[in-house]
Amino acid sequence: MRSLNIMIVDDSTLTIKKIENIAKEAGHSVVKVCDTGASAVEAYPIFLPDIITMDITMPNMNGIDATKTIISNYPNALIIVVTSHGQEQMVMDAIDAGAKGYVLKPINQEMLCSTIEKVYERYGSINND
Repeated sequence: MRSLNIMIVDDSTLTIKKIENIAKEAGHSVVKVCDTGASAVEAYPIFLPDIITMDITMPNMNGIDATKTIISNYPNALIIVVTSHGQEQMVMDAIDAGAKGYVLKPINQEMLCSTIEKVYERYGSINND
């Protein structure tokens, strides 16, 4: 798998560090970190990451609204929702909003890498045609 540019969107410093470390160990680059959905919406067109990891529950603008906004402007954006157990309905709402996959917290390295790879393999070619 090629090295991807990843944008991390989460309001938890601990989660950001975990995703950052996993991404870097897998050979990817973290091009931007945002702590709100609103800042992710602003940053997306500037950084145009290959993949976004998007927390759902954040202040200012939640991950579902941020996903809807990004996808409405950039339909080929690849967003993976990162969420806690017990938020199944929110995951479904995020998928309905355009997210291409999800990972449950606490984040497992193998699961995150596998999800990034599967989402990019399945949908990434759309962006590169």
